[in-house]
Amino acid sequence: MNWSSAEIGVLAHAVSRAPSVHDTKPWSIEPRGDVVELFERFEVSLPRHDPTGRDRVISCGAALANLELAVRALGWDAQTALFPQPGRGDLVAQVRAAGRAAATELTSARYSAIFRRHSHREPFRLRRVPVRRLRALTGAASEPGVQARLIDPRTETAPLADLLEYAAEVLKDDRAYQRELTAWLSLPPGAAERTSLPWAGLVRRGTRVPDRITFASRLAQEGLLVVLTPDDTRRDHLHAGAAAQRIWLDAVAGGLVASVVTQPLHLPEVRAGLIEQLGLAGYPQLILRVGYPAEAVPEPVKLPVVQEEAR
Repeated sequence: MNWSSAEIGVLAHAVSRAPSVHDTKPWSIEPRGDVVELFERFEVSLPRHDPTGRDRVISCGAALANLELAVRALGWDAQTALFPQPGRGDLVAQVRAAGRAAATELTSARYSAIFRRHSHREPFRLRRVPVRRLRALTGAASEPGVQARLIDPRTETAPLADLLEYAAEVLKDDRAYQRELTAWLSLPPGAAERTSLPWAGLVRRGTRVPDRITFASRLAQEGLLVVLTPDDTRRDHLHAGAAAQRIWLDAVAGGLVASVVTQPLHLPEVRAGLIEQLGLAGYPQLILRVGYPAEAVPEPVKLPVVQEEAR
């Protein structure tokens, strides 16, 4: 079979809605035959925000999760090979349409959520997400070796607050970081300071960091999950991004909102402190904030899925 133009449009649209650091979309796709290849765009570089390219690969993992969902939503089984050509470092995945297969209810729910997902960097509603719901979300981290671990609001938010407060102060004073942030953000002056939280990933010079007790108390009101991998390779980063996206889509499908925090983890001392103080059994790749939106979320919109006869 060959992808039709309608199918290619569906695949491209789904991939374009994946989250990425500062919306840089550091990927491209190339459909050919019954395969879609996902490439990492190395030229999309943020040396102060993403010095090792880890967030770029995590973003590609999120795009891969959307791509697989779109293939399945189109009525195909999806078979994925990661880094299939050792000599092509930019080719991160190949997704093959491996025969007709009806989309499951879970696939349909996640696919629909792709188009409602957005980064919610504002405070959540003052209502905690039940632990049972958060634990259910961790089950979406089905990637090999990836674990989504809840941060205990009773015992772990105080050390987390200390680490995030330290990271916020470092990033506020980093002039090169602030210049790069300004270059990539399209917000009006002062908007980031008004809307962003110091633990939500966008730390500007004017961002106010609450006192330690208030900070820890606010963190304790949020649903926080840390995504861990057994190693710290590009393959691990890709798995982490795909797992985080599936968790995020499940949250959205259930009426929740979320945002990803990665910036503090680029400070080696913060990442090491997180491993030590929370006793993490792996490498933390990102933190996912999950909660109820302050305003009501519109009813889900069921988007049409292109279905075609098998070729």
